[in-house]
Amino acid sequence: MALTLTSAINLLKEHDLLREIIQADRWSLDPTDFTEPAKAFSMITYDSRQVEAGGLLFCKGNFKGSFLEDCDAKGMSAYVSQDDYSSDTNAVGIIVNDVYAAMSLLSAAFYDYPQREMTLIGITGTKGKTTTAYYVQAILNAYSSGKAALFSSVDNCLDGTTYRESNLTTPESLDSMRMMREAANNGMKYLVMEVSSQAYKVGRVYGLTFDVGAFLNISPDHISPIEHPTFEDYLYCKRQIVRNSRRLVLGADCDHAGLIMQDAADAGIPVRTFALRHPLSGAHLGEEPVQSARADFTAKPIPGRNQEFTVDADGLEPIRLRLSMPGEFNYSNATAALCIADLVGVDITNQSLTKAVEPVTVSGRMEMFEDGHGDDRGLRGRHDDDTVAIVDFAHNYTSVKAVVNFALQRFKKRRPHLTLVTGSVGDKAYDRRKEIIEAAQDEVDEIILTSDDTNTEPAEEVCAQMQGYITNPDVCSRIILDRASAVRTAVEEARERGGFNVLLIVGKGDERWIKVAGRHVPYEGDEAIIKRMFA
Repeated sequence: MALTLTSAINLLKEHDLLREIIQADRWSLDPTDFTEPAKAFSMITYDSRQVEAGGLLFCKGNFKGSFLEDCDAKGMSAYVSQDDYSSDTNAVGIIVNDVYAAMSLLSAAFYDYPQREMTLIGITGTKGKTTTAYYVQAILNAYSSGKAALFSSVDNCLDGTTYRESNLTTPESLDSMRMMREAANNGMKYLVMEVSSQAYKVGRVYGLTFDVGAFLNISPDHISPIEHPTFEDYLYCKRQIVRNSRRLVLGADCDHAGLIMQDAADAGIPVRTFALRHPLSGAHLGEEPVQSARADFTAKPIPGRNQEFTVDADGLEPIRLRLSMPGEFNYSNATAALCIADLVGVDITNQSLTKAVEPVTVSGRMEMFEDGHGDDRGLRGRHDDDTVAIVDFAHNYTSVKAVVNFALQRFKKRRPHLTLVTGSVGDKAYDRRKEIIEAAQDEVDEIILTSDDTNTEPAEEVCAQMQGYITNPDVCSRIILDRASAVRTAVEEARERGGFNVLLIVGKGDERWIKVAGRHVPYEGDEAIIKRMFA
């Protein structure tokens, strides 16, 4: 059904979002008081530069009236805003209480509700969203012969096979609906998407209900004046996935799991839990105190077998898996994926389906490389002059700690010299700077601080602040602002040092840009530099 001024106003009234309609001196609540209220909008956008004749513009964020300067000449029909811009345009102004919520609702209507044509899975958590999403998509693609779409912070996939780089963890609602429509038109039956805390904070998923929602874990992150002012706000936004899902998958040992279970109980949402347990002690593998919560699905590492584990579930024979991606935390991600797949009807006793997770890799996530200039026996060799590099997107306490712990567990018998190459973003998430240092300084030998997405904040100030948090006198640290130089230096010095070296290069993954002053400045990429130098 086409989106018209009349249908848009009725939808906004239904959700109590409409304030009034304004055009020149005319103020009303009745769309028939304006010209051609039944004429369909030709297009929708939130970028005034893209407006076309008959189009509807959403004025969001730091919008200014001057942005409308050329819109009348282009033939814009109407705009949606929290502010009146009748002095800047002759177009009809739809004034609302919340432009983000309005954009989500009207975008869904414009694209004829594509979410109704697919089974929707939403995944949130501080760590593991991307990898879990890839695991779920792999299982669902195996189950449906390639009919699973994906929205992730790394790539978007709208046809089950083609992956395109994404810009946001959760796209703007208008972009989400446009891509959902493309996916539905491509015959996709499932959509797996990461859901960030900001997605709920600013209404990117307003009005969207997930058939299965997953809450993996929670730890402090994204706390700053422009993101979440407090951890309470961060957790509250994450928790919104509970009442916006029909069924919930929850990490049994997730901090505040009791509160999340209460959310689910209040909303009448059934919950399925998962956990990672050590096969000998039954303990939760993590930094927080053991809660010993019972879980419906349990991952158990197989002693002495790297990347191999079993999944135990009530009433099922143990499922044995060997992942391509290293790290015991990925056992937890894969188990969450099995739990989700089971809830949407996949027969997880069918090994051809569950083993779809085994070959999955995610670019820039736990990628290990060995220096080709060293021993030729591979990562399992024991040559004294090896250098191994691990490239990962880790950018907060939990994820950096997990990478460091993995390196220690995997290589501790070889007594590696550990070098961490890291930075932190500017203008936001200020707590990360201290937390990254705290996660690593008592385990690594050296920290090289370098630039990350500093945006408008000088990289040297971010790095200097991080260096100031280093309190362990045994840790060597220095600042090399140019990120490519920092990575190259870590490699060159490892070769000169000799012995066994492990380089942990974190924060950017496979990204080929660094955000500076609001622009994406081209960057070779951590992964690309390592591959080139290790060739």
